Amino acid sequence: MTDAALTVSPQKPVVLCILDGWGWREGGEDNAIAKARTPNYNRLLDTCPRALIETSGLSVGLPEGQMGNSEVGHMNLGGGRVVMQDLPRIDQAAADGSLAENATLLKVIEATKARGGTLHILGLLSPGGVHSHQEHMAALVKIASTHGIKVAVHAFTDGRDTPPQSALEFLGDFQAALADVPGWSIATVSGRYFAMDRDKRWDRVSQAFAALVEGQGAQAPSARAAIEASYAAGVNDEFVKPAVIGSYRGMNDGDGLLMANFRADRAREILVALLDPHFDGFARERLPRFAGVAGMVEYSSQLTALIPAIFPAERVEDPLGAVVAKAGMTQLRIAETEKYAHVTFFFNGGEETVFAGEDRILVPSPKVATYDLEPAMAAVEVTDRLVEAITGKKYDLIVVNYANPDMVGHTGFMAAAITAVETIDACLGRLSGAVEQAGGVMLVTADHGNIEQMFDPQTGGAYTAHTTNLVPALLVNAAAKVELRSGRLADIAPTLLPFLGLDQPAAMTGRALLAPAGTGVAGHAPRHASA
Repeated sequence: MTDAALTVSPQKPVVLCILDGWGWREGGEDNAIAKARTPNYNRLLDTCPRALIETSGLSVGLPEGQMGNSEVGHMNLGGGRVVMQDLPRIDQAAADGSLAENATLLKVIEATKARGGTLHILGLLSPGGVHSHQEHMAALVKIASTHGIKVAVHAFTDGRDTPPQSALEFLGDFQAALADVPGWSIATVSGRYFAMDRDKRWDRVSQAFAALVEGQGAQAPSARAAIEASYAAGVNDEFVKPAVIGSYRGMNDGDGLLMANFRADRAREILVALLDPHFDGFARERLPRFAGVAGMVEYSSQLTALIPAIFPAERVEDPLGAVVAKAGMTQLRIAETEKYAHVTFFFNGGEETVFAGEDRILVPSPKVATYDLEPAMAAVEVTDRLVEAITGKKYDLIVVNYANPDMVGHTGFMAAAITAVETIDACLGRLSGAVEQAGGVMLVTADHGNIEQMFDPQTGGAYTAHTTNLVPALLVNAAAKVELRSGRLADIAPTLLPFLGLDQPAAMTGRALLAPAGTGVAGHAPRHASA
């Protein structure tokens, strides 16, 4: 919905530029945006309609106070509505008892019990709420225990959506929650760097696989001992090398498997390695014949045939991409590897289907261990392809994601973060020039915050997680005289539709941020407020 008094003429192309992890925060010695040289970004702040956008909590379909993330952000950006997320769905099911009655879950438990097997529960042992929540894992253990089967927990340590050395605290909470529950143990511990890769770095995944399936890897008497040994070696949670705990000897035929993660992108590779008979990413000594398997959600079209979902996806009708396709218009999605799924699968409402008239460009992310080693990532290459697409005027809509602010922000290294910000600023200068020359319009925003806070005031160490800060929205080269009102990520797609000359479908319940210039509704971000 747009203001009835507002007239907006279509422009081509319409560019949605998503600066992943670029939050709004005034000042701060640990604010990489404030510390970087950003002449292009500052120019846009000075000259463009601008506003602030909510990206966390109830505004994006998450529990109150829960930080947003890239998956949730892009679902809301593309959906044009608040998309209820899996985290609160699972929370509710665990709280009201319906999870314990879920037919898909019970089928796995009963099949495993009938075979006399062990139920293996895999997941990120963290309260971060981005990929998983450890309370969900505890709920699964409790449910399985009531059926009298043995449970082996395979704990992936976080340190990315949580402080770098928080695993011991979370482990203690998890064990306390299950203190009176019989028949379970932690079988392996593995940093998410190994168990939750998403870039086909199979050398990492193979180490997690070896611990899970074969019981091979570093040995430790307890999960706590494994983590403490990692800290003693100077290795934080994210990078804990896969360790086998106690007497665990691997998975067997007749065992059951549950994946507790509810975010798809970083669960896929380990699941494909465990379940796909045709997998060839690395050599597997054997593949267990599981009695039953299930995952919290649907992870991909490939995996849907291999692992049923406890919580099947709720369809997002008429996301922005579908509206553009139905109108017979063309669109381009472009990102580097780390965020490619976000501008395609997640932006399209969790659908693998490529819409008619939709082209995609994948630019490979650099193959480095951590992105502080190459903070520019592939931003320059993405911009090269993007400028070419803008000046070619082939596409009506272009959606681009820049991964640097988020991926480098996660490393916790301030110098690298500043380099990432300055790289993005240079890209913004090129983009805005290309859009202006082509007569197009561009909306610059973000999916959540990250790089605007690099230190943790509570621990005094690096802050590597997302934030709940607002993010900026900047409207570049709009022909119409407009202001932007502040809003939510759900309002971004409705804001773009008038520039495409398209009506907003009923399913898209967000509200366009556009208002006539001079009406005084603008949700201005302060000029040069260090973003």
